[in-house]
Amino acid sequence: MSLELLKRLCSTPAVPGREEPLRELLKSELAPYADELYTDVMGNLFALRRGTGERRRKIMLAAHMDEISFVVRHIHKDGFLYFHPLGGFDPRTLVAQRVKVYGKRVLDGVIAIKAAHLTTPEERSKVIPIEELFIDVGLPAEEVKELVSIGDPITLERELIEMGNLYTGKTLDDRIGIYVMLQAFKSFTHSSDDVYAVATVQEEVGVRGARTAAFGLEPDIGIAIDVTIAADTPGTEEHQQCTRLGQGVAIKLLDSYSISHPGLVRFLRQLAEEHNIPYQMEVLPRGGTDAAAMQLSRSGIPVCTISIPNRYTHSVVECVHREDVQAAIELVKVFLERSAEFQP
Repeated sequence: MSLELLKRLCSTPAVPGREEPLRELLKSELAPYADELYTDVMGNLFALRRGTGERRRKIMLAAHMDEISFVVRHIHKDGFLYFHPLGGFDPRTLVAQRVKVYGKRVLDGVIAIKAAHLTTPEERSKVIPIEELFIDVGLPAEEVKELVSIGDPITLERELIEMGNLYTGKTLDDRIGIYVMLQAFKSFTHSSDDVYAVATVQEEVGVRGARTAAFGLEPDIGIAIDVTIAADTPGTEEHQQCTRLGQGVAIKLLDSYSISHPGLVRFLRQLAEEHNIPYQMEVLPRGGTDAAAMQLSRSGIPVCTISIPNRYTHSVVECVHREDVQAAIELVKVFLERSAEFQP
């Protein structure tokens, strides 16, 4: 594990539709290993390592760059900022969080609400809707209006740290998927097939980037790399926990967007067992990944999602287990090296 690289990935902003800062970082990481590197009109980044087989297929690995974030929707007369969400944040997790506002210069801010001392018991017991929250950047109104415009991006602020056996911080959805894709792409020794590592855009607002990327690339096999829910915490029944931290990489059977190709699922399970890679099977009742967009590209292709279990998803304290991350890297790497053995 390279904690320094993971920290850089998690701290680099990538608002849906404005992923360019992270894309530039990924270009520098992928360039030494890629036979070809290019970006499409949507902003998806493609890195190709050509295969050695006579009849090469196209394998598309997809991990999304964008993070759940916000844009400025209104500037109050006193300089406070109201915001619109890009993606599905739970408003319960937002109060008293720090943010960065990307105006003419980057401004630090805090998400604030009416003072608790001035609220009624009824007000204190309810979840405040996002549209009622506001951001204080600590500047006079005139200066705020000079520096900030409607539509400027906003990201949450929280440093990635090690906590016991876990990594915790913001944007592990899906920077840990990006990290797994990077490390597997760099480390696999050979493949009979052409391998495309695709860092996609706008997943959090409707898997948009993967849809156009797959349409243009026309892959033969699609593997999404993303987080999944680990609800292995008090208050959640065992049968509802989906996955557990420290129990290995998750091989997705289905979610609400896609059903994985059964032959591809069997092949990934076989590889995990042959190489002693710890794994668990995943059924996700809600949510989806870039696999859905790849699966429905043109006439359709076999897809599966390789998932990293993640506690507290869509918050600034997301948690993944270091051994699950390593298991995910190993499974992707082995799949690429033995992809020729998979026949739909």
